[in-house]
Amino acid sequence: MVKLIAIYKQPEDPEQFDEHYFNTHTPLTQKIPGLRDMKVTKIVGSPMGKTDYYLLCEMFYDDHESLQAAMKTDEGKASGKDVMQFAGDLVTLVIGEEVHVEKVH
Repeated sequence: MVKLIAIYKQPEDPEQFDEHYFNTHTPLTQKIPGLRDMKVTKIVGSPMGKTDYYLLCEMFYDDHESLQAAMKTDEGKASGKDVMQFAGDLVTLVIGEEVHVEKVH
């Protein structure tokens, strides 16, 4: 499983960010072909207290080829264009592969 991870810094106006993210951006992203799952986490702090981060979104794909194909679709391009317009200065995008580790007892 491969995931595209979007990490957002604290927006100046969280209410306005949430309005656009959940009502415009999320529905656009959910239409991307090949997207298997999408998990959004609101960052509420860190072990040291405050954090520069606000939101994390994990978008799951079967493999790297599926992710690359998805980004080339009209839906993928629409989602990418939207994120750059409303949060281009806040978002960092990374690609990850899930790694399973044995739990140490």
